[in-house]
Amino acid sequence: MSKPLMIFAAGLGTRMRPLTDLTPKPLIEVAGETLLDRALTLGRQAGAQPIVVNTHYLGAQVRAHLAGQDIAISDEAGALLDTGGGLRNALPLLGEGPVMTLNPDVVWTGANPLQELLEAWDGDRMDALLAVVSLGRATARKGGGDFSIDGEGRISRQGDFVYAGAQIIRPELLSTIPETVFSLNRLWDLLIAQGRCHAMVHQGGWCDVGSPDTIPLAETLLNG
Repeated sequence: MSKPLMIFAAGLGTRMRPLTDLTPKPLIEVAGETLLDRALTLGRQAGAQPIVVNTHYLGAQVRAHLAGQDIAISDEAGALLDTGGGLRNALPLLGEGPVMTLNPDVVWTGANPLQELLEAWDGDRMDALLAVVSLGRATARKGGGDFSIDGEGRISRQGDFVYAGAQIIRPELLSTIPETVFSLNRLWDLLIAQGRCHAMVHQGGWCDVGSPDTIPLAETLLNG
């Protein structure tokens, strides 16, 4: 069964400068297609409905790019809310959880990660299911891993798996976080403590498109 999808497109793209001086990061092209359009394709292939995109930095360009498409906009023009605050702000548009979220600033090869997550989701055991890749397969990753995975598929902090930028998550506990601006890491920590945060290992290719020098790496991966 498909689920609502939130695509995070509000960030400042500071690591991608100077390309983002005049263009929002989600509209940067990789192999002739914008990062945002690549994310939207994954969502549509997975049957996501509704699809919500948040905007902040150069948001008018993102709005214009999406004009005429069946995409809802969660406007963060007043203040950038980070991933946790951004998801909570978009909940009236997303509807009932669980919801999928997707970072557009990565590229994938192999199976559609959102479809993989939908197939692996078990709401009886999970309140979050994160797509991860092994550190050795994380092209252009700067730094170490994020998580370890136990024999039951539950995650804990630190280890050799990298969060890949896609997940299914129940948003209910967002209401317990008092801050307006906060990362989804806050919600993950609550769910990890309850043993309700799980991982799905993506076996295809993955590249973090975080800075100009990573674009050729992403294009090589896609063309491989």
